[in-house]
Amino acid sequence: MNISFSFIVPVFNRPNEIDELLASMIHLDYDHSYEVVIIEDGSSETSESIVRSYEKQLQISYYQKPNTGPGDSRNYGMRKAKGNYFLILDSDVILPENYLREVHDFLSKRFVHCFGGPDDAHKDFSDLQKAISYSMTSYLTTGGIRGRKKTLDKFQPRSFNMGISKDAFAASNGFGNIHPGEDPDLTIRLWKLGYETALIPNAKVFHKRRISWNKFYIQVNKFGKVRPILNLWHPDTAKITYWFPTLFLGYILFSLLTMIVGYWYFLGLLILYFGVVFIDATVSYKSISIGMKALVAVFVQFYGYGTGFLKSYYYIHLLKKNPEQKFKKLFFSK
Repeated sequence: MNISFSFIVPVFNRPNEIDELLASMIHLDYDHSYEVVIIEDGSSETSESIVRSYEKQLQISYYQKPNTGPGDSRNYGMRKAKGNYFLILDSDVILPENYLREVHDFLSKRFVHCFGGPDDAHKDFSDLQKAISYSMTSYLTTGGIRGRKKTLDKFQPRSFNMGISKDAFAASNGFGNIHPGEDPDLTIRLWKLGYETALIPNAKVFHKRRISWNKFYIQVNKFGKVRPILNLWHPDTAKITYWFPTLFLGYILFSLLTMIVGYWYFLGLLILYFGVVFIDATVSYKSISIGMKALVAVFVQFYGYGTGFLKSYYYIHLLKKNPEQKFKKLFFSK
C-alpha cells in the first residue's frame, strides 16, 4: 500500500504550542512528502499567524470552525485531509526527528488500520511536567498501558499520538462527542468492526501535559468519570483494573484507621510503595526535586481518577442516570 500521511492537529487557544510542534516537524527525518492540517476549534486566541509563517516550509492547511471539541475537530480535519493515513496529535506535543520514519517503517512491515505510540517528557520540560509525565507513564502507576509495555495484546491508542487509516475512519465515522474518552471509544468501535490496533514503541512524542496541579487534577478526574460511561457503552471491555485507583484510596483510608488502633503493617506497605516511586522517579530523572513532585503527582492522579470513577459509577451504573444529562461537561454538542 502506498501510504500518504496527513497530520491532524486540533488547537484551542494554544498558539505557542502549535509553534513548537510545527518547528519540530521541520526537522523530521523523512524522505517523502506529508501534509499538516491544523483545525482551530473556536479559539479566541488563534494560531493563524503562526501557522502562516510555516507555509513555505511545510505543506500545511489551516481551518477555523466553531468550538465543538477535539474529537469533532479531528473528524473535520480528516474529512479535509488529502492523505490516506491520518496521524492525530495533540497541540501540546513535540516530535522527535525519527517519529515519521518509525511510523512508516512499522506500517510498511506490518500494516494496521490504527496505531498508537508512547509519550515522554522532553529534557527541557519543567520539573512539574516531568513529574506528571512520570506518574502518567510509569509501570508503578499505570502498568504501561499508555505505551511503555510492548507485550500488550490489544493496545488502546490515545489521541495525543494516534494513527488511523482513511478506510477505518470512513467505516467508524471517527470520534464521538465525549471528551475525554473519545479515543478509547473509537478504538473499541474499530475492534468491533474487525480492525486491528497496535503499539509502535519507537513512535514516541514528547508530551507537555498540564502545567499546574489543579489542571492535572481536573484532567485525571475527568478520566475517572469517563471510564464507567465507556464500560456502559462497551460492557465487554470492563476490567477490574479500572477500579484500582479507587481501591487504592480505600486502602489508604484503611491503613490510617488500622494505624490508629496500633496496627502499622498496612501503612508500612503504603510507605514502601511511595518510597519505591520516589526512588524510581529520582533515578529516572536524576533529580530529588522531581522525585518529590512525582509523589504528589501519583497521589493527585489516584485521588482524581479514583473519586471521579466512583462518582460516575454510582450515578451511571447504580442509579442508572443518563451520562449526557448527568455529566454534561464531558460531552460536546456537534
